[in-house]
Amino acid sequence: MELKVTEYEVNAGIATLWLNRPQRMNAWTGRLHSEYRYLLARADSDPIVRAIVVSGRGKGFCVGGDAQALQGHSVRGSYDPGTDASLAQPGYGTAPEFDAAFAYHFGLSKPVIAAINGPAAGVGLALPCFCDVRFAVPGVKFTTAHGKLNLPAEYGLSWMLPRIMGLGRANDLLLTSRVFTSDEALALGFVNALFAPDRLMAETYAYAQQMIRTVAPNSLRQTRWQIYRDLHRDVATSVRESETLLNQMMSEADYREGVRAFMEKRTPAWPSLAEAGPQPDD
Repeated sequence: MELKVTEYEVNAGIATLWLNRPQRMNAWTGRLHSEYRYLLARADSDPIVRAIVVSGRGKGFCVGGDAQALQGHSVRGSYDPGTDASLAQPGYGTAPEFDAAFAYHFGLSKPVIAAINGPAAGVGLALPCFCDVRFAVPGVKFTTAHGKLNLPAEYGLSWMLPRIMGLGRANDLLLTSRVFTSDEALALGFVNALFAPDRLMAETYAYAQQMIRTVAPNSLRQTRWQIYRDLHRDVATSVRESETLLNQMMSEADYREGVRAFMEKRTPAWPSLAEAGPQPDD
């Protein structure tokens, strides 16, 4: 696919997906959605990639649906996603409950980190909700936005926000569509940390590097799937599933290496990575 509104780069095992419509503050369009899904699928299938970072070019992360697209919906009196049957399906097939727009993040085999470099609204706020970890710069504005346009909460925001920050706090943001800042978002538990604009990407990459250096690839994969599957099921099922995985994963070479590295007080050299072929640092 020709990339017109995104950029993609891989460095040291980390794929960065850039939303790249800076002149429109990375406002969401069907083209942007198509390219984003294509790049997620590309990163998830690449054995060199072990973590994914999502950020925006320019001064915005994503300010929601493009104004021209919103006007078009208004004229038609209906919603047109602007995508077609060729849309990539990253993360699909892991679990039926993940096979939907944005929920597909949960089916990916690699962690996704949002580096929120500027304002985020509507769908632009929903996207980082489906990332595993969220970092942001101080003092930027967020909003669910939908209420002021006579729209429902978009793309699972009504499901995600209560689980991220609790029902009462989420209700405040969802029912008022008020603007809140990234500083308040930190206090609410929506973002994990704030970094100065000139440090955001460096700190995000450092966090991702620490994760993929110290945690086994299959542990990252299975733990992510456990977390998001457990949002749908009872605790007994969660416990039984963890016991099954425990028995399976203890037979893997990465478990034996993890134990050796722990006893020897060193960073593990995961055998599964060697089996996947040359790595970025080789």
